[in-house]
This record gives sequence, C-alpha cells and structure tokens, in this order.
Amino acid sequence: MLRILLVEDQRDIAANIWDYLEFRGFVMDHAADGANGLRMALGGVYDVIVLDLGLPKLDGIDLCRALREAGHNTPVLMLTARDTLQDKLIGFAEGADDYVVKPFAMKELEARIRALYRRGRLQHGDLLHVADLTLDPVKLTVERAGQTLNLTRAGFVLLETLMRRAPNLVRHNDLAHALWGEGGGDIATLHTHFSVLRSAIDRPFETRLLHTVHGFGYRIAEHAEA
Repeated sequence: MLRILLVEDQRDIAANIWDYLEFRGFVMDHAADGANGLRMALGGVYDVIVLDLGLPKLDGIDLCRALREAGHNTPVLMLTARDTLQDKLIGFAEGADDYVVKPFAMKELEARIRALYRRGRLQHGDLLHVADLTLDPVKLTVERAGQTLNLTRAGFVLLETLMRRAPNLVRHNDLAHALWGEGGGDIATLHTHFSVLRSAIDRPFETRLLHTVHGFGYRIAEHAEA
C-alpha cells in the first residue's frame, strides 16, 4: 500500500482526494497548512507527497525547498491553480517532481502518483557516460566534468532514459511514458522539465549535450548531428 501525505488547506478538495485515494487502497495522512505539512514530511515515511502551492503558514514552494535542503527525496506532486511556465519552472527548480493544475480528474491524480512511486523505485546497474557526463543509476547521482549536478527527480529519469539510448533520438511519447507511465503527462510539461534539465547539465558548461529535435523529441550526444 502506498502511503501518501496530502498537504492541502481547502477542506472540500482535501476530503475529495482523501476519500478517492483511500477507497483505491492508499494510506492517507493530511496537513492543512504548510508548517504542519513540513513537520509531518520530515518526521514521517511517505511514498509520495501531494502538495498544494497556496498554503497558509508556509507556501508550498518554500515547503518543497526546505524538504530538499533537509535531504529528503520523497517524490512531490504539486497541486496548483498557477499554470504559467514560470510557476512550473520555479516548482521544478525547488524539487517538485510533477505538477497537476486544478481542476483535475481524480484518475489523472492517481495515475501521476503511481508513476512517481514507480519512478522512485527504479534502479539499474552500470554507470552511464556521454562525453564528460556521468550518471549513476544506483546512487542516483550525476556528474559533469567532475562537478556534482543537482537534478530534479523528473530530470534524472529523463536524463537516464536519454543516456541509455544515446546518441539516438528519443521521441516525446517515449519520454512521457518513462516519466508518467501509460497515458500520463503532456508535451508542454515535458518541455518544461527539459528546460530545467538543460539549465543543470548544459548552461554552466561550454559544450552542449542535450539537443532538441523539433517536432520529434530529444537526444543527448557530444555533437548535435550525432
């Protein structure tokens, strides 16, 4: 059974999510404000945290940042009415793993939660290398030119998917499936994740490794024409 921490201040939304997920076999905990949510997240063991952004006492972004700074890697699914690219970039940069905009279908919420849980449990063997970039699928670390890079969980999954198939093109649908499972996610959110990933692995360095193939997908290679 998956154990979920729901941090949501709107009682009707929280009750609907609780009832639906509990009926589906999830074990639920709930916090009605950000301060209690952070306390419970730091003190408990959860498979996924479902986190509203607009919270009293401590905003969802600040909660997520504090959680990551404390070394907690529990997957975080953000719920919000904010649907701008900048809001998504901020959320992902502070450690969110996925993003659902209100109003949403409960089936979609459940699918996203299950995808985050599966992604968090995936582990594979050998180190992956592309040029001076190294990914360790077991230790969940990424280095470039000897420098440790901090990636979001979503960024790590996308990067691992690309590196396992480098230097070949990986299509949008395959990347979305790796991130969200069957039928999950959307292309706009996928592009947002890649913008955050590019900021981490390319922008601080002279050579660009992540290449967009417009209309098709992405590839990772030392040269764009690989």
